[in-house]
Amino acid sequence: MKRSKLGPWLAIVIGAIYFLVPLIGTFEFSLRMRRGEYSFDAYRIVLGDPQFQATFAYSTCLALATILVGALLVVPTAYWIRLRLPGLRPVVEFITLLPLVIPAIVLVFGYLRIYNSSSWLPLTASDRATDLLLTFSYVTLALPYMYRAVDTGLRAIDVRTLTEAAESLGAGWPTILFRVIFPNVRVAVLSGAFLTFAIVIGEFTMASLLDRPAFGPYLQLIGANRAYEPSALAIIAFIVTWACMGLIQVFGRGARMAAETR
Repeated sequence: MKRSKLGPWLAIVIGAIYFLVPLIGTFEFSLRMRRGEYSFDAYRIVLGDPQFQATFAYSTCLALATILVGALLVVPTAYWIRLRLPGLRPVVEFITLLPLVIPAIVLVFGYLRIYNSSSWLPLTASDRATDLLLTFSYVTLALPYMYRAVDTGLRAIDVRTLTEAAESLGAGWPTILFRVIFPNVRVAVLSGAFLTFAIVIGEFTMASLLDRPAFGPYLQLIGANRAYEPSALAIIAFIVTWACMGLIQVFGRGARMAAETR
């Protein structure tokens, strides 16, 4: 019994050391901007940088747009496949896995080839059109995570019974989707949304090659030209990512508690 308990705890300790020691070292280095003492000067400089504020706000807006488009695309698709076309599920799962197999640089070069200023659909001819193209690119990158989160949420509910009950009460398809299905997969959508947000905030390749003022290229620029500020930015990005993961847990727990009380 002691040996069986010692093994898992040893694995946890080793894993914690492996992940926490570099993080603590990065945080400690970010505080060394003043010689001989610790300070938060690097964080003050980064947070007060207008370029940091502009790029973070830009990436946040694109992340929200990506979440909205992704949810509107994935939820009806996953719902319809589960309800009417279960035979296509392996095909759709394979398609949603492609962004994990095809490198982002290949995707963005394909977009530039197809949607350049001389093509029939010039999505790189203006800043707003390029923002739209970048949003759709992020939807593609986040598709594996959003689809699997929503598909898991749909597995947890009886889609067919809910649909038949709504139809028997006279509900149409828009009503069924937005007033029956979406509320029941809210936690799954939020899980995919927070993962999407974390992906968009840190993405570099597509934003850089499309020449957009996103947070990922800003991180690379600071990392190439500064010493202590990149460490502060790494800690900030880590906090944002883990805040998203924490919100997933909070919303998930709240939804479970609400379901139990009902």
